[in-house]
Amino acid sequence: NAAHLPKVPKTKVFATFSQAIEALKKVGIHSIVQSELYAEQTKNEELSSYAQDNHMGYKFVPGNSDVFVGKIDVELLQNIPVVSVHSTALVGWGRVAKRLFDIVISMLLLVVLSPLFLLIALYLYLFDHGDVIFKQSRLTRFNTSFNIYKFRTIKHTYNNMLPEEGFAKMGKPQLAKKYRENGDFLPRDPRFGHFGSFLRKTSLDELPQLLNILKGDISLVGPRALVHRELDNYAYKNLILSVKSGLTGLAQISGRKDIQFEERRRLDLYYVQNWSFWLDITIIAKTAVQVVGRVFNGKAD
Repeated sequence: NAAHLPKVPKTKVFATFSQAIEALKKVGIHSIVQSELYAEQTKNEELSSYAQDNHMGYKFVPGNSDVFVGKIDVELLQNIPVVSVHSTALVGWGRVAKRLFDIVISMLLLVVLSPLFLLIALYLYLFDHGDVIFKQSRLTRFNTSFNIYKFRTIKHTYNNMLPEEGFAKMGKPQLAKKYRENGDFLPRDPRFGHFGSFLRKTSLDELPQLLNILKGDISLVGPRALVHRELDNYAYKNLILSVKSGLTGLAQISGRKDIQFEERRRLDLYYVQNWSFWLDITIIAKTAVQVVGRVFNGKAD
């Protein structure tokens, strides 16, 4: 079918099936790609049999190929090829290996970084009286709610308040609109003290999420954990929520708050559909380099 042929230079198009078979006999080819299956099964069998008899490779494009995203498996069901379509490449043993990796690394980091945990907790408790840990309901795999853990970065006066309430209390209600328009972010948010700003700039406020990882709420690497209110206007949310959210991800190492919302979502989608263990390792390595750089030179993304 000429309408379904890929755009290949100098491609010959034949009007009938028999003409195509005759042409194949005259040229030296090593593989046949059938761009669309014939309605008559005998023609499909004749073409595949010809390829087998002449020691050629044979491939065909299944119908509705536009829906094939993520990972694809092909298996035989009663000698009939069946295509299994997965929304993400993170399936099977890959998911098991990723979970084991999360457990080992999170336990190791919790032990190694325990002195830093203690120092941050003591500072928050002694010099900015209030809760040490901030909890917020977020979404992870299969639209499951969980409480995400972070070191509190907001001054205790405005803790446990909605941004609108906090800005109103400090007499700056106009900042609430800017905060929402900028994707829930202000470059110099007055609700944060100096130490809280330092924790956020260096991403050290995220360290308690290692407990979330150990519990299995999230993974070391994955899409950003969504807030419930974001779902209404979030396209492809079910695809993104087909894997666990992550402590870090492609969006975080690509500019964090400097990139637009649509770009962050595109990066999350790419990760879900193209996951690999090597991609996780690359993201973790880049995250570590960026965090160390921000801690020692005070650079904020």
